[in-house]
Amino acid sequence: MARITVLGGTGYAGAAIVAEAKKRGHEVTAVSRTAAEQPVDGVDYVEGSALDSAVLDRVVEGRDAVVIALSPRGDMAGKLEPIVSELVERLAGTPTRLGYVGGASSLQVEPGGPRLWDVTHEELPAEVKPEIETGLNALELLGSSPESLDWFYVSPPADFGSWLGTDTKGSYTLGGDVLLRDESGASTISAADLALAIVDEIESPAHHRARFTAIA
Repeated sequence: MARITVLGGTGYAGAAIVAEAKKRGHEVTAVSRTAAEQPVDGVDYVEGSALDSAVLDRVVEGRDAVVIALSPRGDMAGKLEPIVSELVERLAGTPTRLGYVGGASSLQVEPGGPRLWDVTHEELPAEVKPEIETGLNALELLGSSPESLDWFYVSPPADFGSWLGTDTKGSYTLGGDVLLRDESGASTISAADLALAIVDEIESPAHHRARFTAIA
């Protein structure tokens, strides 16, 4: 049994990670600023902000994994980088792994090719760019962290979000730094299927100080 904290544990990705980890018998703490609409039995729900060091004091120490599944939108825009930096400082030199659920824009569109961000950013609406840039910044922060920190960064595929109504298949295909697509050209996964990949990574670490992606 692992002790897992999920920051943003009531959001689309975070709630799925919480549910999957608890289903497998892990000790799970979910941190969010609002109460869970559908709480999972046995999960320790902590209402508070990840920007509050006192909250982090309560939910980080002694964990096997801390997963950041926060959305850098609204009043959280531009505020995730300090959270990543603080957790890097707290967890470097400890056995606790740090995970980050980011975005697809840092993925290469083909092996050795440009990033998705590089080929799409000029066409993107201005209001979504800060969120994407936060994901890019977080990956850079983790990449430049002390070697004593074991981290993993998860890039969902190109189409990922609660508004898509993506079917859950109960399986996934893993990738590395290149955007994955299925035979039809689709690049998508549900939160529940992405949670399978993330909890599998926590249970059987395969990506040390590395990023991975997954489609279903």
